[in-house]
Amino acid sequence: MGLKVEKTGLDGVLLIKPEVFEDFRGEYVETYNQRLYQEAGIGAVFVQDDVSVSRKNVLRGFHGDAKTTKLISCLLGEFYMVVVDCDKASASFGKWVSFTLSERNRRQVLVPPMHGLAHLALSERIIFHYKQSTYYDPGSQFTYKWNHPEFGVWWPVKEPVLSRRDELGGFTG
Repeated sequence: MGLKVEKTGLDGVLLIKPEVFEDFRGEYVETYNQRLYQEAGIGAVFVQDDVSVSRKNVLRGFHGDAKTTKLISCLLGEFYMVVVDCDKASASFGKWVSFTLSERNRRQVLVPPMHGLAHLALSERIIFHYKQSTYYDPGSQFTYKWNHPEFGVWWPVKEPVLSRRDELGGFTG
């Protein structure tokens, strides 16, 4: 098994395409292999895996912190994901890239520290999976509103389903 790694419009944000084996029985994909990822130049060591389940039109994010690298994938359904540079000292602060991840395309996105990520459920139900290079620390998190005017992110829905945290947004880290 192998993988293809592509650079994106944001430094450090990578699109990863694992090899998928398909035959008459279904499909098989290796979602993580430390050796292969290291050979591809991805040196993050992951210490925690998390899963988020959402229903259609639920939008989560923008969340992030200053030290965590995340590897994002879709286990079920399809979602639209946006990664934004949230480092105010960066020349690319506020710039963003978007991806559609699904159980069918099996793509993954590597998100470095100081980048916020948000995702919108496009299918009736999604399972969003992510590996983290640090343990979750709610006190170190930052949050920006999903429609923060400085970012100008395009979303394929006008009235998403939001949590109170995501509805209010604002820098909290």
